[in-house]
Order: sequence, then structure tokens, then C-alpha cells
Amino acid sequence: MSRENFHKACKVSELKEGVGKRVYLDDEEIAIFKVNEEIFALSNICPHQKARKIHEGFIEDHGVICPLHGWKFDLATGNLAPDRRGLKTYPLKIENGFVFVNVIKKELSW
Repeated sequence: MSRENFHKACKVSELKEGVGKRVYLDDEEIAIFKVNEEIFALSNICPHQKARKIHEGFIEDHGVICPLHGWKFDLATGNLAPDRRGLKTYPLKIENGFVFVNVIKKELSW
């Protein structure tokens, strides 16, 4: 069963292509990225040593690379190459020029 708990995160116009934005919503620290005009929301906390740096990551091949440890996470799924712990991802929607993020987290697939 899915619950909706959408919170206004930012204006779409605030997002720069390939540059992360850190937001805090309902006790969650979230990194939002716009890549090829698509928007993604993931946990900003890397599972390796709990570094709060994903929003500072580098975009490469539909993934974000943690700037501290070099781990690469898929933007859509949060998955880390094969069978390793990934990032939480968050459903989102765009309405009236704003990004709304659902802080009810998607389940990880590992």
C-alpha cells in the first residue's frame, strides 16, 4: 500500500542541468538533480561512512558519483553496481513550476 506525503522541495527553475540541490523535507536530507530535463530525488547521504555529499556529486551515464568515495548510484533507482547497497529514492511530481517530493521512500531492491 502506497501513501502520499508530497512536500514542496524547490522551483524547477532553481535546478541547473547536472548540478545537485540539497533540500530538507520531513526529517529527510534529499539531493535533487535535473539531467536531460528529467528530475530525480535521492537520499543525500552516501551509505559509505554516511557522508552528506551526494548533492555535490558528478553526473555520468545516468548516475551520480559520490565526490568523496567514487561510488556511482543510478539516478532513477539509487542502485549501486551489482548487488551493493544503494541510495533511497523518492517519488516526485512537478506542479505549477515546483518540484514536490514524496518522503515515503521507495523500497531498495537489494
